[in-house]
Amino acid sequence: MSLQVDVLERSFKAVAPRGEEFVATFYTRLFSDHPEVKPLFGGADMAVQQKKLLAALVLAVENLRRPDVLGPVLKDLGRRHAGYGAKAEHYGAVGAALLETFSAYLGEAWTPEVKQAWVEAYGAISGLMLEGANGHSG
Repeated sequence: MSLQVDVLERSFKAVAPRGEEFVATFYTRLFSDHPEVKPLFGGADMAVQQKKLLAALVLAVENLRRPDVLGPVLKDLGRRHAGYGAKAEHYGAVGAALLETFSAYLGEAWTPEVKQAWVEAYGAISGLMLEGANGHSG
């Protein structure tokens, strides 16, 4: 993964102090923009779900420099999401909502460079998760 790690780390650090609010905003945006994904969360405790997402984002950003660690974790996450009924087409909705949430929280710091870094990172992350979902171990 040849991602713009410095840009990703710096921009995530800017939203991290408001992490809980950030993930709550993300889910509100996801469900309003993409109501088709809401049934996937039917039985979920959203407070727990928000904590899980925040933990996953932290884990991903902290391990961007260690693809040997991050790859297997993301593939396992993809396997688990497949078990919840997540499909490839849902990843686009999640990515769009995530980028829009970053844009809202970063404001002027959401530059074209930062956006491109997150587009590439989400592409790499979702690609690894989908590999796991499709049963590829690498």
